[in-house]
Amino acid sequence: MRLSVPRYHAKMLHHLMIGTWTPPGRIYTVAFDDQELTLKLVKKTMIPEDEPISWMTFDHTKKNIYGAAMKKWSSFSVRSPTEIVHEASHPMGGDPMANSAETNTRAIFVLAGHKPPYNVYGNPFYKHAGFGNVFSVTESGKIDKNVQNFEIDPHSGIHGMVFDPTETYLYSADMGANKIWTHKKDPETGLLTLVDSIDAPAPGDHPRWVAIHPSGHYLYALMEAGNRLAVYVIDERRHVPVFTHMIYPLIPPGLPPRNKYRADVVFPSHSGKYLFATSRSNHNDVHGYISAFRLGSQGNIEKQLFINPTSTSGGHSNAVSPCDWSDEWIALCDDQDGFVEIYRFQDELLARVARCDIPEKGFGMNAIWYD
Repeated sequence: MRLSVPRYHAKMLHHLMIGTWTPPGRIYTVAFDDQELTLKLVKKTMIPEDEPISWMTFDHTKKNIYGAAMKKWSSFSVRSPTEIVHEASHPMGGDPMANSAETNTRAIFVLAGHKPPYNVYGNPFYKHAGFGNVFSVTESGKIDKNVQNFEIDPHSGIHGMVFDPTETYLYSADMGANKIWTHKKDPETGLLTLVDSIDAPAPGDHPRWVAIHPSGHYLYALMEAGNRLAVYVIDERRHVPVFTHMIYPLIPPGLPPRNKYRADVVFPSHSGKYLFATSRSNHNDVHGYISAFRLGSQGNIEKQLFINPTSTSGGHSNAVSPCDWSDEWIALCDDQDGFVEIYRFQDELLARVARCDIPEKGFGMNAIWYD
């Protein structure tokens, strides 16, 4: 007689780090238990008070965090989920007015190279944002020197950027100039040279974010003002995006004209089989939205699965963060009320399974999955 043996799953804690939009600067570490489905604050790390991190990312080893921190690019050593040590802060490069206390220019987005020489790429935003910044790193991964300030457009306001899977070409969403840029990365120095730029599909789209499929064949550009997702194929010869004329809404039809929205971010799932995008409401009493798409093996969108309301407007955030080992778990942050939520994506449906309220000033921007 064959006996069935019960299967037991070890409890797994996953730590995430989250920053703030406004001072005082803090990095919050939360722990998600994927068996008990709980989410708890485990550490609040004090960082330079006037350097709140509105966007953060890990390096390729997850031993360093890089932050877009108001007028600075900041660098932290991650020794454990609860031991995060500030190591360096560097001013924005390019336009000398960017760092002035009299201007509204701020560091808005930072991207870490995952291939040698592991440079860090940052975007100033709002006014005086006509240059992108490139920094070298030390052997341990600390941000070291401003090695390039690449000129874009005097009207630029680049927000999101993404490398192709080979990390040879960089694609950037420029809200200010209403363009998508392509740069080529030198494999030895990590410096960038301009390849091309193209206008957004409509004059008022304002591209805010870009994501690329793991195949490298499809690029997805999120339009903040357009509240829609535009699909591009990558030209195999020139490596520039070509608009397919396929566009998907990020808010439902039929909403009252008085309701104003602005799309936020777009990211593929770990497997590359799905894509998630969000939009924020401009009104605290109106919900934002999260959308999901099923993708083909090369990255073509097969179906828009849903446009679900989020818990609040999302504030400045509503940033979705798929985990990097599975398609199952997704984090979503809000800075209207101050919380982070975990969603389970299963059978192409989304369910909120855990929430941690942290109603502190500026919390919370994007979440990054540590383990």
